[in-house]
Amino acid sequence: MNGLRACGRKGFLDWLGTSRAQIVGLQETKARAEQLLPELRKPTRWHTNFFSAERPGYSGVGLYSRLKPTWVRTSLGERRFDAEGRLQLALFGQLLVANVYFPKGSGSKRDNSRVPYKLDFYRALFEQLDHARQAGYRVLVMGDFNTAPQPIDLARPKQNRRNSGFLPEECEELQRWLDAGWVDTFRSLHPETVRYSWWRQAFNARERNVGWRIDLVLASEAAMRFVTRAFISTRVTGSDHCPVGVDLSAEALE
Repeated sequence: MNGLRACGRKGFLDWLGTSRAQIVGLQETKARAEQLLPELRKPTRWHTNFFSAERPGYSGVGLYSRLKPTWVRTSLGERRFDAEGRLQLALFGQLLVANVYFPKGSGSKRDNSRVPYKLDFYRALFEQLDHARQAGYRVLVMGDFNTAPQPIDLARPKQNRRNSGFLPEECEELQRWLDAGWVDTFRSLHPETVRYSWWRQAFNARERNVGWRIDLVLASEAAMRFVTRAFISTRVTGSDHCPVGVDLSAEALE
């Protein structure tokens, strides 16, 4: 979102009210719940949950849902991950939704110094979600993965092979998820479609459609059976990202 308070001023609630969504996950909210206006913190007929970073104005995730989740959990079991407010696990019937803001690999000096931390986060989450899959849950992992899976998923793959977001080791880690049985819902249903979900804020990148598909919904094999549509809503503005999502048949919750 690049800030929920900022998006709130740009029409987020209008979009939420007309989206027909049942579960909405937000990444990079950059705010604690008590900093949000009441209408953002708890809109009418929505259940909400927020998990913020210890560092003010940084990271953070939020969950809006029409149905009340059985529970919401936010820990990966390591303080270095939990302190950055990057994860919500919410259970709805037999459907487990992971709302995740994966770390960037680039550091404050625009280097790749955070890549080891990013990969460690990926691996820790993989282990936790693998236990959920084996326990029989239908699992969706949605959010900003900060990694483009394949060359088709960014406008300039050759120029970005040494940049975080498309480094070989980052793509290999994401491919490990896919090889283990996770399904990239959009690419599975749209194998040849070129569509992006994030654009740099400089150089008119969005207008020129020089973007990256780094916002994904991965489905466990059990959840994928209920996926009827996967989409990227490129016409929705208000952030440097746009919404991505899936439609599920109602039986997914049973």
